[in-house]
Amino acid sequence: MNRNRNRQRAFSLVELMIVVAIIGVLSTLAIQGVRRYLANAKSAEAKNAIGSMAKSAVQAFDQERSLSTGVMSAGATAATSKQFCASAAATVPVGIGSVKGVKYQPNPTEWNGDSNTGWRCLKFSVDNPIAYMYEYKATVTTGAGDFTASAYGDLNGDGTTSSFRIAGAATTGVARYAPTIAETSPDE
Repeated sequence: MNRNRNRQRAFSLVELMIVVAIIGVLSTLAIQGVRRYLANAKSAEAKNAIGSMAKSAVQAFDQERSLSTGVMSAGATAATSKQFCASAAATVPVGIGSVKGVKYQPNPTEWNGDSNTGWRCLKFSVDNPIAYMYEYKATVTTGAGDFTASAYGDLNGDGTTSSFRIAGAATTGVARYAPTIAETSPDE
């Protein structure tokens, strides 16, 4: 008789409903985790790029430039200065519409310009397709000044713009940039 009882044992409807509910909760958590991972992976491009711009701006500031023009004769002296690279003439790409829901392949000439300004001074360019529009602005004064490196994007093309910014400044001849990146709608 005990054998018959063991053979007739099965899952009840309540037990099956509990298992289905647990699987539903776990799958919901997994989907949210994957979405968060994908959003972080996509915003990594912007964070890495503006971090690179900030490091390059500080390095450019630390390089002393001669204030004299022309060739110096033997035994002559010339004043030197420290200053940030001047602002980039234009954003790359020129408008946010170029990266609205798509990637943009920059033309290498977009990163060029006068060697003392913007992208060339920072030695910054991107060869691969980009999902963000990049901007570099600076206030250039000898021994002081500030800069802002920014990235703007609309990854899903819904009209909501995400932005990432890092700022830096120089006082008393020492340049530094913020340890954190300011983010607005990073998961847009």
